[in-house]
Amino acid sequence: MTFTPEVEHPAVWLDVDGAVGVIRLDRPPLNVLDRAAQAALRLAAERAATDERVRAVVVYGGPTVFSAGADIKEMAAMTHAAMVGHAAVLQAAFDAVAAIPKPVVAAINGPALGGGCELALTADARICGSEARLGLPEVLLGVIPGAGGTQRLPRLIGPARAKELIFSGRQVGAKEALEIGLVDQVVPTDQVLDSALRWARRFETGPALALHAAKTAIDAGLATDLAAGLAIERSVFAGLFGTQDRTSGMQGFITEGPGRARFTGR
Repeated sequence: MTFTPEVEHPAVWLDVDGAVGVIRLDRPPLNVLDRAAQAALRLAAERAATDERVRAVVVYGGPTVFSAGADIKEMAAMTHAAMVGHAAVLQAAFDAVAAIPKPVVAAINGPALGGGCELALTADARICGSEARLGLPEVLLGVIPGAGGTQRLPRLIGPARAKELIFSGRQVGAKEALEIGLVDQVVPTDQVLDSALRWARRFETGPALALHAAKTAIDAGLATDLAAGLAIERSVFAGLFGTQDRTSGMQGFITEGPGRARFTGR
């Protein structure tokens, strides 16, 4: 795939390829996410969320590295007061990716460490190359993950496994990451982007509003108890009955059989 960015920035930009948006990290050699890159990430995520052409999103760091995380030199120079102010800004950049109301997949090659791993955790799915390495090594710096790692990782792989990884700061390879549920698919390194694009293209002509509703119900439900989660599901489920896609989907099923409906995202 040849990238021709429509949202340009020295560190992060958004490319729209058909109906798939690719958020590209581009800060060689390690795609370190300094404060400027964090701001650019939030902008790219917000553009992907609101661009009606985009029906699914790939987050990609390139053929050799996803992201080695935050700029440690920049963070080392920050005072307690400065980080108290910046922590919310940091989380907001990653939250913007998690909040994209469309299917999102992280395409991971090489290291995805610290903030890089936390960024991968914001996606709905993770596809990694066979040589990928993932981890949250912040404890080795005397801190903890601060861009969602302590919250998203245990929700994904369970609290005991998450604590072991965060307490030790160790890195896991692709095979172990797949075994513990940290990634969903392992492919040869040179097939990572193509595999992620295939994952995303499944949703190019899908029911965008239903996909948004499903993501909302799952993510919001995980943040609360079962009764509240069921109430969320009930609300978004009923809301879809006011959409053209619901009419098209059900009428198409009745007249032509399953899987033949044409959706407009309305």
